[in-house]
Amino acid sequence: MKKWIFVSLGILFSFYSSLAQQRLTVEKALIQFTSNAELEVIKASSDQVQGLIEPSTNKFAFSVRIISFKGFNSELQRVHFNEKYLESERFPTASFSGKIIEELDLTKDGTYDVRAKGELDIHGVKQTRIIKSSLTVSGGKVSITSKFNLPLSDHDITIPKIVGQKIATEIEVIFTATMVLK
Repeated sequence: MKKWIFVSLGILFSFYSSLAQQRLTVEKALIQFTSNAELEVIKASSDQVQGLIEPSTNKFAFSVRIISFKGFNSELQRVHFNEKYLESERFPTASFSGKIIEELDLTKDGTYDVRAKGELDIHGVKQTRIIKSSLTVSGGKVSITSKFNLPLSDHDITIPKIVGQKIATEIEVIFTATMVLK
């Protein structure tokens, strides 16, 4: 009987250890930004987001290739975005990695308001940010929604005066993702 209990506990421990090693990975995601300037509104988005969350530590990492953003008001805007402002050949990705501040159990269904603290790296400039997010856990999937404003100057993105009324100095960013345990 003792042997059976130890074997059962060993199997149970192995199961929970392997569960702790699992990660949430992006099933689908979308990053959208809006520049709402005096003379023009520019919108673009990318669904080419990669990312993961480790439920055992609440650590996360997300990245997106800058060149993957689509939308804009013209092809020329997209070209200028990549060549002049974000310099996507020199700085091909943007990333955000860190840890969810609040303690939470991502295996329990529910909706949680959390703060994600980490390094936001855009245009080769890292800034420590705390971004408020809503996480909804349901049936083994985690849905994330975040909305925040981003001053371009924080990441050394300069806007020439000639287009200053067409490009906002602060953009609105909306991030949504559905993640699954793997």
